[in-house]
Amino acid sequence: MLLYAITSRRLLPGDETARRDRLVDLARVWARGGVDTIQVREKDLPLGELQPLAARIVEAVHSAAAAVRTRVLVNGPAQVALDAGADGVHLHADAGVAALQAAQQAYARAGRELLVSAACHSADEIRRAAGASMLLFSPVFEKVTGQGMSRGQGIAALRAAVEQAQPTPVLALGGVTEKNAAACLQAGAVGIAAIRLFLGDAWRTLADAGPAPRAATA
Repeated sequence: MLLYAITSRRLLPGDETARRDRLVDLARVWARGGVDTIQVREKDLPLGELQPLAARIVEAVHSAAAAVRTRVLVNGPAQVALDAGADGVHLHADAGVAALQAAQQAYARAGRELLVSAACHSADEIRRAAGASMLLFSPVFEKVTGQGMSRGQGIAALRAAVEQAQPTPVLALGGVTEKNAAACLQAGAVGIAAIRLFLGDAWRTLADAGPAPRAATA
């Protein structure tokens, strides 16, 4: 099972400095515990602050020296990800082909391989995400949002997304917990992605379930 942790420092206690420090510490813990991918998703930060925070997370992950190296993606411009030493970017399907090509060109110029995950919520968005290394399909289950509760699309929708996206691997996102993760795998997902799940220790039971094949680079 692939484990994909998404950051959200605003859910952490303390002031801004403490939250950023805690996020870096969490990234180190995730890497040591077997999390495959970390998405730095701090969309409220200006790029001048996002880049150094992402760089600290990359450094923490590399220092963890886990047997299987955790990859770090940045939800933001490719140049920011590249400057931070990240493995790639996370894009929304609405970003389109141009954003993917720009990321590919930036990494190619630097002689780096690029990993891209793309967020998808519908069949149309899955089509538009062609070329991504892996897809995050959401929301699968009901989840908490800033506006309340968001209704999930369900396991049947996840299964349809997996079939449509082949051969691109799909991870389940949205209301995923250690209790319903198995249902996502049974629907064909290669793993799960989450924010809140990785803020506690429940994700460790999923890490103990064993590795899954890695998503290929784009």
